[in-house]
Amino acid sequence: SACRLCTMRKLPSLLARTLTSGTSGSPVLPDMSEVRSRLRDIVGASTNWRDHVQAMQERKALHTLLAKRQEDLSPRRMKDSYLEVILPLGSQPEIREKYLNVHNSVRFGRILEDLDSLGVLICYTHTKQEMQPRSPLSIVTALVDKINLCKKIIYPDCDIKFTGNVSWVGRTSMEVKMHMLQLHDGDYSPVLDATFVMVARDPENKRPAFVNPLIPETPEEEEIFKQGELNKLKRIDFSTASLLKMAPTAEERNIVHDIFLNTLDTRQEGEGTVSFRSRKLPPNSVWMEDAKLKGLQICHPQERNIFNRIFGGFLMRKAFELGWATACSYGGSRPFIVSVDDIMFQRPVEVGSLLLLSGQVCYTEKNYIQVRVHSEVYDADTREHQTTNIFHFTFISENEVPRVVPKTYG
Repeated sequence: SACRLCTMRKLPSLLARTLTSGTSGSPVLPDMSEVRSRLRDIVGASTNWRDHVQAMQERKALHTLLAKRQEDLSPRRMKDSYLEVILPLGSQPEIREKYLNVHNSVRFGRILEDLDSLGVLICYTHTKQEMQPRSPLSIVTALVDKINLCKKIIYPDCDIKFTGNVSWVGRTSMEVKMHMLQLHDGDYSPVLDATFVMVARDPENKRPAFVNPLIPETPEEEEIFKQGELNKLKRIDFSTASLLKMAPTAEERNIVHDIFLNTLDTRQEGEGTVSFRSRKLPPNSVWMEDAKLKGLQICHPQERNIFNRIFGGFLMRKAFELGWATACSYGGSRPFIVSVDDIMFQRPVEVGSLLLLSGQVCYTEKNYIQVRVHSEVYDADTREHQTTNIFHFTFISENEVPRVVPKTYG
């Protein structure tokens, strides 16, 4: 079941307990609209388009507040950035409509948007300087490392609570761990764990900027910090092993070649005409090229973030919805999201861009469907296409699905 894929660790919940007990806030938790208005205040952004352009110009003056070295910034603890936020779907029915899907459960794309906003606010909380009302840092999402779900259904009429804190810090980047829980019978039970990586840049979002170091205080926190370090090393290994930089391994070559041999049409063998082109589809299979869906978005000002670019959460929501539709049309039944992996933000998306999204089923096993969504912007003036993001979503379908089979070596 999907629950097996849930990686609920004891460490984060232990940490959450120690952090909550260390915070002495009022019992009324902020909600998502407050998260977004706090972000606008920290950056000095405006909801008005014209004022916003002016505010971005004024941010240039904040350059003088940037630290020249990381050592000049005061170290922070994990509990300094800990936040709890409520999504009051149960107590405020008027906000439900925005989160509701046709199956009467919560739209996961909306949850991705909320996690993205919260992750940025947690990082601003970590880097906050008491004497500065406005932050000189531009904090943006670099990648979503992992989101694991342990509930198939998120109910649309029960309150949701998000918690999170900075779990690891490099020189200019921060890892954020977030958890989502939903209220049932008076108790909050876990729904998902998420790990995001954020990067800090200068006020104009052009160059990297230093962030406050992080000091783990307990053995549990040291374990969490160590895991963040390992995650970073894994990402470096992964990027250096890319096929664009490195030949496939012997094992990978054998797997690919086996798939190729299984699709060869050997009936023509006698005539000596077996070739790369004489291929046949194995039973209960679908060619990869027939398992695609495409979408287009015009990026309107309404979808901009506090830095006048398109909000990362919006891109994630749109990619998820196309990924879900791809899995739905492929499996022929309702798919449920179980995991989100390796969303890489390769370049920002400007307001006014044409955003082209391509969903592709790239792997299947039993009831599981892995979908890759490639996102690119098209510049109508230069007629150039540039990749902005690559997303990986794993779904579980209600029924067993056919195997997806590649036809070309590429």
